[in-house]
Amino acid sequence: MYLDHFGLTQFPFSLTPNTAMFLGLAPHYEAIQTVVAGVELGEAVLKVTGEVGTGKTMVCRMLINQLSENYTLVYLPNPVLTGQELRLAIARELEIDLSDKETLLEHMQHKMIQAKREGRPVVALIDEAQALSDEALETLRLLGNLETESSKLIHIVLFGQPELDQRLEQHNMRQLRQRITFSAKLRTMTCDETQAYIQQRMEWAGAQSHMFKAQHKIAIWKATKGIPRLVHQIAHKSLLLAFSAKSPVVTNQQLYLAIQDTFDAKKPTFKYPVLWGWKQQ
Repeated sequence: MYLDHFGLTQFPFSLTPNTAMFLGLAPHYEAIQTVVAGVELGEAVLKVTGEVGTGKTMVCRMLINQLSENYTLVYLPNPVLTGQELRLAIARELEIDLSDKETLLEHMQHKMIQAKREGRPVVALIDEAQALSDEALETLRLLGNLETESSKLIHIVLFGQPELDQRLEQHNMRQLRQRITFSAKLRTMTCDETQAYIQQRMEWAGAQSHMFKAQHKIAIWKATKGIPRLVHQIAHKSLLLAFSAKSPVVTNQQLYLAIQDTFDAKKPTFKYPVLWGWKQQ
């Protein structure tokens, strides 16, 4: 690919979350601190929401790194499960024998008590929680009720799109909603943050010069509305086009084509940054 061409050591805009290249916004750090504080305070259910592409999975990965030393972690990246399947998935993560499903909850409670006594309470991180069925959400609520005389046995962290908030506003979700004591919300990047983000990613990847002009970075912000995932897509495509053309830097034409090729990006009318002429959306 283009690593050798640009003298890079790694791909700066991979879509796979890489915690080693984490450049968090203030809301990302606030979300991490909120979850850590809530878990340390013994809260049963916590929530992190944000639009598609704003970095929820990265925050989740950062929390896994931060909590793994002191907690027993359960990570469910794909929660499209029934209530029973969700219980089985959590039990499997806790290395519980699944052969006797009649006493599964009893075994789970015993395992959680044991983890608590060992000083490593159970924390369940549920990604894409907006996809959970009502039955699965009710299962999580009931699991959140497991407790000793003085503390909860499992701490549940829900990561989801804004649709999760809409789900929780429903009348039948009021019991679960009332158990969510701490919430955090991720936002998109500002123009200055987007410019700094692109440059920082390039430097981490080993870039010795500026591949993107300042006007290009501003154009990427306008095209993406500051959504990190779209920034990655456009920047990556731009570098690929520059590599194909054997260009040492990204040109206006290459950036224009990259934006046009990105489905959810706001499209410019013209090919020159001074006269982008952004289309209304």
